Formats: sequence, structure tokens, C-alpha cells
Amino acid sequence: MSSFESTAPGGLGELGDPAVRAAGIPEPGAVTVVVPTFNEAANIRELLHRITDSVPARLPCEVVFVDDSTDDTPEVIEQAARDCPFPVTVLHREVPEGGLGGAVVEGLRAASSQWIVVMDGDCQHPPSLIPELIASGERTHASLVVASRYVEGGSRAGLAGGYRIAVSRAATWLTKALFPRALRGISDPMSGFFAIRRSAVTAEVLRPLGYKILLELAVRGRPRQVTEVPFVFQDRFAGASKSTATEGLRFLRHLVGLRTASRVARMVVFGLLGATGFVPNLLGLYALTAAGLHYVPAEILANQLGVAWNFLLIEHLLFRERRRHRKGWDRAGRFALLANADLVLRIPLIAFLVGHLGMGALSATALALVTTFVLRFAGTEALVYLPRRGGGGRHGSRTAGRAA
Repeated sequence: MSSFESTAPGGLGELGDPAVRAAGIPEPGAVTVVVPTFNEAANIRELLHRITDSVPARLPCEVVFVDDSTDDTPEVIEQAARDCPFPVTVLHREVPEGGLGGAVVEGLRAASSQWIVVMDGDCQHPPSLIPELIASGERTHASLVVASRYVEGGSRAGLAGGYRIAVSRAATWLTKALFPRALRGISDPMSGFFAIRRSAVTAEVLRPLGYKILLELAVRGRPRQVTEVPFVFQDRFAGASKSTATEGLRFLRHLVGLRTASRVARMVVFGLLGATGFVPNLLGLYALTAAGLHYVPAEILANQLGVAWNFLLIEHLLFRERRRHRKGWDRAGRFALLANADLVLRIPLIAFLVGHLGMGALSATALALVTTFVLRFAGTEALVYLPRRGGGGRHGSRTAGRAA
């Protein structure tokens, strides 16, 4: 990771500024504006110009760009920063881990102010609202202040086309349905424009995937007090939207990861995904027996289709964050071994329950299914997808340099 910082004399504002004192905002460095960017070179000058017009007269600030660009965005930021009355830093990531959400987490780590404002780099989030976000947080003693398009006075006018509006509505409904408690008091969980107290951020617990970092902060961070201010979503100043079908899939995987954070939830999803394995199993059994194979070897082979299907789903939907400590062939082999051991164990267990404990065949089968399912889940989690230990290697390859 490379970085530069441009500092201008007096960029932190006057310590005796009555507007700052009246708002009760800590100083100096009252707010750090974190802007994740990906190929936004055409928007940088306008964005910094709008921040300059909106912020310095009201409170001290600094701007931190976390950049994943493949164009000349870092160079444009460096040039534009020379005209700014506040410090501007750019952190360029060679590996965009976690997408734009991961970039925001890097910015949260780099922030030095009591308040952190996160906003997009395409000028769709109005910088004129930054002072109101901070002031609203101070007035209400909130830890998180969300700029919402869905409260009175807000608007999603900048969303281009009916398709994007429909997708935004569906995503908002889905997230609020999945996380009713964590998102209580947040009408716009898809907003990328918000302010959060630095003391309320624990970057180590965040595992973003994609660009919906507010959802990650609200669900994993669980801020104690949340308030909202309305804002009008603007048109892009330049360039095209980065929302793609790939980002949509990442968003869905992110939802699954958040929803399965607890072990009980993971077990439920594990069972639901496992149940889908019956489809390829039965189709394989039908094809093999129709081809003339005896039903016993046909069932053994068909079961492997269900195992493979379940492995792919669990790999990509349930344990995606835990795959790095073992190679793929190792995970696949262990998973297949556990899945087939489930079948081998179930029959003698049923025989024991019926023959030695006097249980009926139906109840014994049901108990055996539950028992082997729990053992299979525990074995899969412990023996195939052990959580990664330690995090020291994540930032070990950074290179940093500063230039005025």
C-alpha cells in the first residue's frame, strides 16, 4: 500500500472558532472524511472543491482517500490536494481486499479524528451535509448518523433508471427483513453516506465484502445510538456507476455471511444447503439405474453428486471466510470423508437404537438423522473450516511513503 499526504497551513481550522465551540465538537481534527475510490479521476477535483466550500468554515477536517484504481486517480488526487486548505491523504491498495467496503475499513484505521464521515467519490453524496451529520450526532449523542434517502426531506433522485430503483428497494427490504434488530432506526441500510464516532469503530471485527459497509458496521459493530438526517441522492458528476451483477452477487454472499455469524444460524443454513443435495442425488440415481447399474453402487455414486453439490454451496455461501488455511483438495477430501461417514454411521446407530434401546424404527431413524447431522456439522466446521488464527499477515506487505 502506498500513500501520500498533502497538508496546508491552517488546514485544521481555528481552535477558537465559535461555530466549532457551539457545536461541542472535539478539536483539532474534528472530522476525517473517508472516500473509497475506484477509477474516479474525473470526479476528484469537483469533490474536493465541494468539500472545501462546505466544511472548513464550520469545523476542522482531513480527507483520506483509499484508492483501488487502475487509472490515474492517485495522481489526480495528489495534484488536486495542493489547492485544498485541509490535509488530504491517499492510500493506494495494490490488492483491493474486501472491495470498496474493505477500502473503507482501511480508511477507518487511518482516521485520526473523533468523527469519521464516509462518502462516495462520485459526488452523489453532497459534502454540504457533512457539518449537519456531525452536529446531529453531537446533539443526540449518537454513535452513528446515517444520511437517509427514505426519511422526510430525503430523495433517491440520483438513482438512474427504474432498474436501479427496483434493485435498491429490494436490497433495502431484504436487509431489513434479515436484520430487524440490528437495523432498527436505520431506514436506509444501503446508504454509503454516514458519520460514525471513532470510539464506536472496531475495525478488527469488520469483514466487508463489496461496497455496503454501513450494513457491516450496523450488524457487526452494533452502535448503541443511531440517528438519521435526510439527504437527496445526487446525479454522478462524471463517469458511470460501478454497480454490476458481480457486485450484486458479492452483496448476496455478504448477507449470508452476516446472517450466519452465529453458530446456531450456521447450523440452520448448513442443514438447508444439505437438503438441496437430495436433488442431484436423486437425478444421479435415476440416470445410473436407467443405464442398468445395480441400485446399491448407483446409490453410492449418486450420493457423491449430492456431496459435491453441497460442498460447492457450503464453500461459497457458508464458510467462504474460512477457506484460506487449507488447500481446496484438502477441504474437498475432508468434506467427502465426513459426508460418507455420515451414511456409514447412521445404519449401525439405527440398529443400536432399535435393537438395544427398544425404539421404534421411525423414531430411531429420526434421532439418528438429527445426531449424525449435528456431528457432521460440528466435524465440518472443526475439521474442514477451522477459523483462521492471527491477523498479522494481512498488512505485512504494505509499503508506505509520504510526500507533501
